[in-house]
Amino acid sequence: MINPLYEERGAADPLPNLSREEILRYSRHLILPEVGIEGQKKLKKSKVLLVGAGGLGSPAGLYLAAAGVGSIGFVDHDRVEPSNLQRQILHGTADVGRLKTDSARDAVLRINPNARVSGYDVSLNSANALEILKTFDIIVDGSDNFATRYLINDACALLGKPDVYGAVYRFTGQAAVFDARRGACLRCLMPEAPTPEEAQNCGEGGVLGVLPCIVGGILAAEVIKLVLGAPSTLINRYLTFDAWTMRFHTFSLDKKPSCPLCGDHPEIMEPVDYERFCGINGKQEEDAACAQITPTQLKNLLDTGADIQIIDVRFPEELKISVLPGSVCIPLQKIGESMGLLDPARDAVLVCKKGEKSLTAAFLLREEGYRGRLLNLKGGLNAWAKEIDPSIPVY
Repeated sequence: MINPLYEERGAADPLPNLSREEILRYSRHLILPEVGIEGQKKLKKSKVLLVGAGGLGSPAGLYLAAAGVGSIGFVDHDRVEPSNLQRQILHGTADVGRLKTDSARDAVLRINPNARVSGYDVSLNSANALEILKTFDIIVDGSDNFATRYLINDACALLGKPDVYGAVYRFTGQAAVFDARRGACLRCLMPEAPTPEEAQNCGEGGVLGVLPCIVGGILAAEVIKLVLGAPSTLINRYLTFDAWTMRFHTFSLDKKPSCPLCGDHPEIMEPVDYERFCGINGKQEEDAACAQITPTQLKNLLDTGADIQIIDVRFPEELKISVLPGSVCIPLQKIGESMGLLDPARDAVLVCKKGEKSLTAAFLLREEGYRGRLLNLKGGLNAWAKEIDPSIPVY
């Protein structure tokens, strides 16, 4: 099988040699006929970018470094938080507060000092994606939201690069390789993005700590196989895994002739407005129908006995961690059918973990005919804990 990563590389772009130390380090690879000296040289020459230095990027990054991938990049604008440590094994307790890209670089170099590691402390967006992705051979999607997933998919298709895709939620994981040159892309699988109320991530629904390690290991394996030109990868296949029942399933994917990105008549020629495509309106918080309220402002209202109702839209499991007294608790997914539990004429403050899902809930309530003023707690309960009540856990 011709390997697209190397089919255009000839004598002018030779594979690098392996040092004596590298031969010793990778000896268990070298005795595999499917890898061997030439395969290990390909790994050394390869350049892999991981979008996300979190749950999936952690095991994938560490195993790719251990396997001998020569250049590894991380894109992540977050800092390490205590809640990351349950699953994001790139980071330790001493890294809390550090940029994830810095912590990731140190962890990778501890595993393999021969690796060249680059970090992009930015949020990937339509303005910078092509510029960042273009210098890498393979992109690993370890992101946690659909806007970024579609962005990576589209940028990879436009640049002619494989997108090694992974996702985890609660006890389930998914993996695929989208390569528009050889098969289906993410838009072939999901032409329409899930709505904000349908889309969940592990920060809202939780995730079994070991699950990202399993799925991230699968992503690393797919990267290595792509570099080696293995005949059987997850191109045109979609793998799902349930850690609770310990079952794997694989489904076939078909390239859609009608796909606007990789179909017979493509319409997408550059990155688009992904937040709009995924139903996220960045100006919602400016809408007078759902103004933002800070934790301090909410405390002042409560202290003065203002006639407001607090609507908490988190999952029942989250309510066991913390809840504001007097809250009416209705999960976001049931907010539209629960108007009978509310007084639609009263002013209300919508509350969730970080102030994102509660914003969606406010607009859903408005669509259902809620007449009172709706306010969204800026930063959610985590902001309340930091600014008002430190006894509430930040999770």
